[in-house]
Amino acid sequence: MQRIVRLMASAAVLGAAALTATAGGASADPSPPASLCPDAVTATFGPNVCVFTPKMLQADIQADVNAIYAQQATNEMGTARYALLFEPGTYGSQSNPLDIPVGYYTEVDGLGQDPSGVVINGGVTAIGQNGSGALDTFWRSVSNLTIHVVATADGCHTGNEMWAVSQAAPMRRVDVKDYTTFMPYCESPNFASGGFVADSDLEGGALNGSQQQFYVRNSNLGAGWSNYVWNQVFSGDIAAPAQDFGNGDAYTTLAQTPVSKEKPYLYIDGSGAWKVFVPSAQANSAGPTWANGHTPGTSIPLSQFFIATPSDSVSAINNALSKGLNLLFTPGVYNVDSTIKVKRADTVVQGLGMATLTAGNGNSVLTTADVTGIDISGITVDAGPVNSPVLMQIGSKNGNNGVPHNRPSDPTALQDVFFRVGGPHVGKATVALEVNSDNTILDDLWIWRADHGVPGSVGWTVNTADTGLVVNGDDVTATGLFVEHFQKYNVIWNGNGGEVIFFQNELPYDPPAQADYEHDGVLGYAAFKVADNVRSFQGYGMGSYIFTNVNPDIHVSHAFEVPNTPGVQMHDLLTINLSGPGTIDHVINDTGGPVSSANEDTASQVVSYP
Repeated sequence: MQRIVRLMASAAVLGAAALTATAGGASADPSPPASLCPDAVTATFGPNVCVFTPKMLQADIQADVNAIYAQQATNEMGTARYALLFEPGTYGSQSNPLDIPVGYYTEVDGLGQDPSGVVINGGVTAIGQNGSGALDTFWRSVSNLTIHVVATADGCHTGNEMWAVSQAAPMRRVDVKDYTTFMPYCESPNFASGGFVADSDLEGGALNGSQQQFYVRNSNLGAGWSNYVWNQVFSGDIAAPAQDFGNGDAYTTLAQTPVSKEKPYLYIDGSGAWKVFVPSAQANSAGPTWANGHTPGTSIPLSQFFIATPSDSVSAINNALSKGLNLLFTPGVYNVDSTIKVKRADTVVQGLGMATLTAGNGNSVLTTADVTGIDISGITVDAGPVNSPVLMQIGSKNGNNGVPHNRPSDPTALQDVFFRVGGPHVGKATVALEVNSDNTILDDLWIWRADHGVPGSVGWTVNTADTGLVVNGDDVTATGLFVEHFQKYNVIWNGNGGEVIFFQNELPYDPPAQADYEHDGVLGYAAFKVADNVRSFQGYGMGSYIFTNVNPDIHVSHAFEVPNTPGVQMHDLLTINLSGPGTIDHVINDTGGPVSSANEDTASQVVSYP
């Protein structure tokens, strides 16, 4: 099996200045024009949602797309947000392809009910722009369209469908008729640290290449998947690689995904009406939901949504929710100075263009009541400079007097919800996300205490945060969980019956001394802690990495900490030392060998525990 060797392998190792570098963008954008897509239709959702139609001149579409990319290509910490929506039809041709480059905070979606509704002859391309390959290619997405790859003058990027990304850059409901690469092989360096694909058909097969870790769920990999580095996880996929983990091999493969719920999406029906489609939950599933017809689920007219803009107050948003409306955030940065409260069962909360909610007063940005079926997707949550005890809380902490308030057939779900503490500005939070509701699905979450950002926004005493995720509910499932750099446990799992399929973690880079990063005689904190009283839990394909460049002598006793009980079972675990500084002494509890500068960039693996 071919294997690509990495020379430097950190998801954000940008040199010794990783903790202070600005990494591509100021904290605020210069005043942009009213719209960077003057040729598109923007009346429905405002100037940052560009709706393209097949009747438009392709030159105009290309000009609009290029103008947005020119602003967003390196705008990592900026405030501009965009959604590029394509009405049903065909765009580009063999002789005149449409190339859609995708920068930061840009969402590209087709508006058909199925991916076949929108065909792009050309490519939808995501690559790095800051000299680090794709390590910082975050906060963008593509979904619900078909791509016929057509080579243009820049054949390197467009000869294949190139989606060379890292965290918070999902590909969903995409049908690629040709070869797909997740490696930025045109760039130097060509590192990558992602990523997430779901509900897609990659008919020509895919190159993983330099991707350190990757998760593919409920997709068809067509001609197959090639290469691996450290941690490649597949569940419910057709033509996935066979299970092959241990002795340096890195494939974790589950034939089915035990529970899943695809992300809601906008579409235009046959009569021209705007709707949001909410897919149904699935159990023990494999392959794309649309492979044999329309995805099962429910359509909701857009008239049943409150379409929010950054100028709307929280009281206006809560008033709309109290009247039974769903909630759609248009692109932008929202100052959320009090809590958005979602109380009605089956409410849909959806963001477009990486809509970002910033805690204004040390408050929770959003909480939900103890009801079934709430769906939250496509939003980014930023901590503010005043510490928030919890940025988002799903269900009441004490629950519904012990009665489950989520049914497996109607679960609450979070898809493509991303959290940041620091980066664009100073942020502080004790916990980013707390999940109290049973049977909740967490699908593609990146919960990030920033390791780089604008000057003054990052540091051990600056962007403070204890824990990324606390799960108190029972039977919670995470499919695609990325949690990084928190100052205590990155994840604390207190509920029974939990399941995690794919976990990626980097421990904090910046503990100044061991005394600042230890507890109860234990060095450091585990990346993932299953509480001592938990009696049932399953974990698959879980990795934790260390890179303590502020103090290279930092030790962490173990990356995973679990109770020794037969019902808690862990499969395919690994630790990595990234390029030298820092040591993890054991993989899980006292099992698994150390990783340090003596064996940097080489995995220490535990195939099963206990």
